[in-house]
Amino acid sequence: MEGETQTMTRAADRPAPAKLAPWPRNAWYVAGTPDEIAGGPLGRTICGERMVLFRGADGEVAALEDFCPHRGAPLSLGFLRDGELVCGYHGLAVNCRGKVAGMPGQKVGGFPSARRFAALERYGFLWVWPGDADSADPAALHPLAWAESDEWAYGGGYYHIACDYRLMIDNLMDLTHETYVHASSIGQKEIDEAPVRTRADAREVVTSRFMDGVKAPPFWQMALRGAGLPADATVDRWQVCRFSLPSHVMIEVGVALEGRGGYDAPDAVKASSIVVDFITPETETSHHYFWGMARRFAVADTALTDTIREGQGKIFGEDLEMLESQQANLSRWPERRLLKLNIDAGGVRSRMMIDRAIAAEGATPAEV
Repeated sequence: MEGETQTMTRAADRPAPAKLAPWPRNAWYVAGTPDEIAGGPLGRTICGERMVLFRGADGEVAALEDFCPHRGAPLSLGFLRDGELVCGYHGLAVNCRGKVAGMPGQKVGGFPSARRFAALERYGFLWVWPGDADSADPAALHPLAWAESDEWAYGGGYYHIACDYRLMIDNLMDLTHETYVHASSIGQKEIDEAPVRTRADAREVVTSRFMDGVKAPPFWQMALRGAGLPADATVDRWQVCRFSLPSHVMIEVGVALEGRGGYDAPDAVKASSIVVDFITPETETSHHYFWGMARRFAVADTALTDTIREGQGKIFGEDLEMLESQQANLSRWPERRLLKLNIDAGGVRSRMMIDRAIAAEGATPAEV
């Protein structure tokens, strides 16, 4: 009995486990684009970490905690001088590694360094690793074959969205909403009627729909014209949504002339693209959304790239309005339980993959 009491006492004395953040930390996230640091430092919150990004003397991208070791001012309010970041408050300068390089009228040998985050530039994006910088592996970066090929054209943009990043993943892994939210551009009733198939493995979650013998909606009529195909043709349409950690969704979309092979049709009879979605958590109720489209038709047509970017911007603007309203409702009624239907399988399984990654980071070696 005494032993049982001691065991119960020891268990009661243990501190409650710390709440895990709702995102994996040891992973690469898109933090911005090169043009955003062309004129100076960029302040941005990634996975709850306030960071400053800038380009150092050697041209490499650097990311530090946005906190000056001197008096705590945001380093992002400073400026660059000879590849060093100078605080805009009292002039303390740090290098790309966060080491203090100088301070007016002071010897800086014992000054503490600014915290450094692993960062790199690849595929036209700036990437950061919010977790342990020493464990950051460039080989773990999400591969983007289209970004390194002349056979593809890409155009995209950025939105800041005031909602949980997982709501955006839900949104992109269930395109049923296109019929209603995007009725004037990419929506059509056949999306509702097409069966949804979802599968998952250790690397990704894939949700797909195929619609044969349909009329292309307005956005895809524009794409058909851009590909030199008749806009009023009957087509076979497809949507293949692929989620991968930590929070990326790549959606293979397209239309092909009816009966010519659909998804597998020759390039000459289809307009196909990859909708690129990098969803980077900011806080528990906000995220950075880097969106775009990579296409394999009319790749030299820059006017078409601009037209597609404009069309996508309007479409994702409709998502922004819906998702921010959804977040406001969920915050207003946090106790409400939500339904999980067959169309939600892609989002549900993506969340399960995220939860497993978070749990693995929070586990002790004995638990792994």
